Amino acid sequence: MPVKEDRLLRVGVLGCGPIAQAAHFESCTKARNAMLWAICDVADDLRERMAATHAPEKQFADYDAMLADPELEAVIIATSDAFHVPAARRAMEAGKHVLCEKPLAVSVEEAESLRGVAAANGVVLQVGHMKRFDAGLQAAKRFITDEMGAMVALKAWYCDSTHRYPMTDAVQPLMVTSKHARKPAENPKADLDRYYMLAHGSHLVDVARHFAGPMVAVDARLSNRAGIRCWFVDVEFANGVLGHLDLTVAVRMDWHEGFQIYGENGSVIGKTYNPWYYKSSEVDIFREADGATHRVLGADGHFYRRQLEGFADVILKGASMEGADLEDGIASVRAMVAISESVRLGRPVRLDQVAGPV
Repeated sequence: MPVKEDRLLRVGVLGCGPIAQAAHFESCTKARNAMLWAICDVADDLRERMAATHAPEKQFADYDAMLADPELEAVIIATSDAFHVPAARRAMEAGKHVLCEKPLAVSVEEAESLRGVAAANGVVLQVGHMKRFDAGLQAAKRFITDEMGAMVALKAWYCDSTHRYPMTDAVQPLMVTSKHARKPAENPKADLDRYYMLAHGSHLVDVARHFAGPMVAVDARLSNRAGIRCWFVDVEFANGVLGHLDLTVAVRMDWHEGFQIYGENGSVIGKTYNPWYYKSSEVDIFREADGATHRVLGADGHFYRRQLEGFADVILKGASMEGADLEDGIASVRAMVAISESVRLGRPVRLDQVAGPV
């Protein structure tokens, strides 16, 4: 565990559900530059059990009461997707920095509404695309930026597996639930096309954008056969890179996620693991200059903790943002809306022409 620094960012976690239990509570307690200052949840039984387990300085049943705490500096929003934007807005209006779980929003307008709030209050908003803190992906990004020269093409895939729950159940803590937990007005899983795009497509889109830059247009197809949803998406990037994305839920095999990138001075091939293994991606970087392939070990694979540490460094030290910022979060939502529209219309769709929900 990293040694704690003298100055720790005081973080409150909103929501005591699965993602907080699996990732964010531990990240706050392990982070070198942050601490679990407070937790907040309307479900008294769940909140009190999490407080007993993770020992925050304070606990709150009311979000506004937590935001009114003058010692609280930042909030991790670990709620259902539908609550992300209103929770982020209230935190920023209270002068708190925000690390919001992905996706940032469920519609273009919701996402863009946060621009003015962030600017008016001078706070940091980071979106929880934690794969940007995978050491293998970071090595790939450095090679792309510093050595690869012109990128020619990118292929990326994110294929959930029918066997994921036996695997994740073996490595995650036992999830504690409460019948008093606050739920969205609509069941997020009522529309599985939308649910899978928001839950999984947001990761795929952000990784592609992180490596290849802004997306201009998408041409998407969706197949739903034998209980398997498969999106194939051809992407036009602003820099002329050819792109192809594969989002499949769920493959009849092991978890299958990764990417291939072809460039002027070399290529990159990556294999990414189920995130709950906390295992860095195996990324092979081939340099044409020496005719050899290189791979970083990436021994520290706690992406969620490293994400929080990056967030805290931005706030406490003025470090540059390595994570996904507000504009990245908006662009990701736009891309998902464009993919859904392209499927519906059967033709390519430009990202700058979409509106509405995913």
